[in-house]
Amino acid sequence: MDKTLLLIVNPKAGKRRSREFFFDVFSIFSEAGYLVSLRQTQGPGDAVRIAREEAARFDLVVCYGGDGTLNQVVNGLLTLPAPPPLGYIAGGSTNDFAATLQLPADPVETARAIVNSSAGALDVGQFNQRMFMYVASFGAFTKASYSAPQNVKNDLGHFAYIIEGMKDLSSLRFYPARIDADGEVFEGRFLFGAIANATSIGGLMKLKQEDVVLDDGKFEMLLFPEPKNANDLNDMVRALLLQDYSGNGLILRHVSHITVESPEELSWSLDGEFEGGGRRADIVNLHRRLTVQMGQRKS
Repeated sequence: MDKTLLLIVNPKAGKRRSREFFFDVFSIFSEAGYLVSLRQTQGPGDAVRIAREEAARFDLVVCYGGDGTLNQVVNGLLTLPAPPPLGYIAGGSTNDFAATLQLPADPVETARAIVNSSAGALDVGQFNQRMFMYVASFGAFTKASYSAPQNVKNDLGHFAYIIEGMKDLSSLRFYPARIDADGEVFEGRFLFGAIANATSIGGLMKLKQEDVVLDDGKFEMLLFPEPKNANDLNDMVRALLLQDYSGNGLILRHVSHITVESPEELSWSLDGEFEGGGRRADIVNLHRRLTVQMGQRKS
């Protein structure tokens, strides 16, 4: 009997205008013994609904789209008591999580990697009542991940995020917060904060492969606290550019449970999508909650 595969496609995602490669993708899945059912999203939240209502009947679910589409599929899958394995063909403009998995840039090669790879367990994040796949962030440049117009992201890729982020520099501000990370408390004002299970954050900040284990029950928490003076600020920016988080005022921790409280409303981004968040966010690592076709990356 053929195995069954649900392919969830966001037709508006990414820079590719042609979808001719789908013929090759279908052929690869079919040759691997899968009977493929295609569903195209029609609008916001549609991928959540499709995954929630249909995924349980399939042996494998594959998502084609950007990180936001992937986030929706994950939120749908995690409503199921036993979600099927997930494959990801990146079709967005930055594709941070695909970079973490070291998936090929070419969708046909990614399809081949999905059917030839073994499934691996993956930690997932819970942000209050919503799930995220690889990052929850607040502060500077967070808005850039969801405010850049889709046509700009399609044309420019991650440079669109940089452009949007540069617009914020003229009104750069720090956000007051109290952050409890596995009992260690950081209190003050922060330019930026990210809780991630990924090697790439927003296409701008990078973590080393050896610092990120995808199923260890830990997030990588990166905080950019308010510098004391201009020299400290320069050191911290240089550390970001050099991807050196061991000192220079930046804070990097490997933690499982984070509570962020602020006297003001914080806007968050989950996997590049806007999330209100409010004045308190409770973030928990759901250890090995999902199974993913890992491509080249092994945790």
